[in-house]
Amino acid sequence: MTDQFAIYQVQPIPLLIVISGPSGVGKDSVLQSMKKRELHFHFVVTVTTRRPRQGEIEGVDYFFVSPQRYVEMVKKDEFLEHASVYNDCYGIPKQQIVQAFASGKDVVLRVDVQGAATIRRLCPEALLIFLMPRTKDELVSRLQARKTESPEALELRKTTALQELGRVGEFDYVVVNGDGQLEGTVDDILAIIKAEHHCVLPRRATL
Repeated sequence: MTDQFAIYQVQPIPLLIVISGPSGVGKDSVLQSMKKRELHFHFVVTVTTRRPRQGEIEGVDYFFVSPQRYVEMVKKDEFLEHASVYNDCYGIPKQQIVQAFASGKDVVLRVDVQGAATIRRLCPEALLIFLMPRTKDELVSRLQARKTESPEALELRKTTALQELGRVGEFDYVVVNGDGQLEGTVDDILAIIKAEHHCVLPRRATL
């Protein structure tokens, strides 16, 4: 009994938390809201070859690199996961995760559905959370409201996003992110993370 008591007094094992879902579901907004709460998490900054959107900051929203630099990073095995999405390339730097785990911090990743599937394969103990809208029409409306793509690119995103909704069964949890309910969405995610830290058999993510 004494040994068991000692086990549950140690520092919680850091979690590798994956926030995913179709394009337009609000992944970036959820992460921004989580960051504002000044939680003891490390939010991984993704590397991408796409151009910055208005208001995006280098090293905060993404690390923006040239295609040539991206290829070099792939060759050096610097990414946990990397993929081409909508004709742009994205990668999750391993070193950020290693350093965060060493400091005892939970790590939060924001990836697309394809990337989440890759991380599940490479790291089965990762915690995968799927964001979804209340309705398909809500998702389409959000994509149209962004006005950041050409008509052709928008149609591709809409088609892909609706297909990705059908992959919710590949995740551990699902959280509905309805319009005007951002803070409630974040509350639900934090409740999931808290519950996971109280599991008798905790997740032990390894890279």
